[in-house]
Amino acid sequence: QVQVVESGGGLVQAGGSLKLSCAISGTSSRSHFVRWYRQAPGKERVVVAALVSRGTSDYQSYADSVKGRFTISRDDAKDTVYLQMNGLKPEDTAVYYCNLAVTGTDYWGQGIQVTVSS
Repeated sequence: QVQVVESGGGLVQAGGSLKLSCAISGTSSRSHFVRWYRQAPGKERVVVAALVSRGTSDYQSYADSVKGRFTISRDDAKDTVYLQMNGLKPEDTAVYYCNLAVTGTDYWGQGIQVTVSS
């Protein structure tokens, strides 16, 4: 059974940093796309970062709003995908979700709150 569990959210002041973790079990994340999404109050859920591996190489992509501030990465030994968030802004406040796309099926974590105070 595939499971996706996020951790690491919280409250931080503007300009600060947080690191979110997405622990994956039941399959190897290296074989699939992993994405971080966020959903702010009253807004749609949007993707902020994506990671896919091809052979020994990892490929990352980012939404323009977080490019240069957020970094997505993976620890293969722990099968955990991280989202390092630096230079946080109040507009980064949202519930963050980890998504694992396995052929034809999306697996979502429970979501984790990130709040950035001004």
